[in-house]
Amino acid sequence: MSSAKGLKLADLPHATASPAEEATMDRILQEITDVECRLEGMDSVIPSLAAETKSIRLDIAGFQIRVLGLEQRLVIVEDHLNTTPDRDQELLCPRSKLIDLEDRSNRENFSFFGFPEQIEGTDIQTFLRTTLPTLMSLTFEPPLEFQRVHQLGPK
Repeated sequence: MSSAKGLKLADLPHATASPAEEATMDRILQEITDVECRLEGMDSVIPSLAAETKSIRLDIAGFQIRVLGLEQRLVIVEDHLNTTPDRDQELLCPRSKLIDLEDRSNRENFSFFGFPEQIEGTDIQTFLRTTLPTLMSLTFEPPLEFQRVHQLGPK
């Protein structure tokens, strides 16, 4: 850009105008000069803005590549989940067996033999709660409690 600093209408060749026109023209030339100064300041900023924009574009491209990779991995995982049987159902049976085995190993099991058939009546727990203290000549405070009571053999 050519510099228009300090340029006046009177400095231009073949300029013939009234004093009011000259003042208006001088004011317009001054505004053009101010705009030129501001544009010169912007010329130095444009290369750094271009470099920063290029850097941002590269970052965005890198993110897009990462997102595409993650989407592909997600599709693979979803396909795998859709093709395998329901894992909860698959693990339910072994899990219940494991719980049962752990429960049995933690119990203190007692077996009582020699009672006549059907002496317990309809409630085995009540029968044992009253019969065992009598047979052992003991009193239990609090009263005996049983987690589970099972009859062995046919009823």
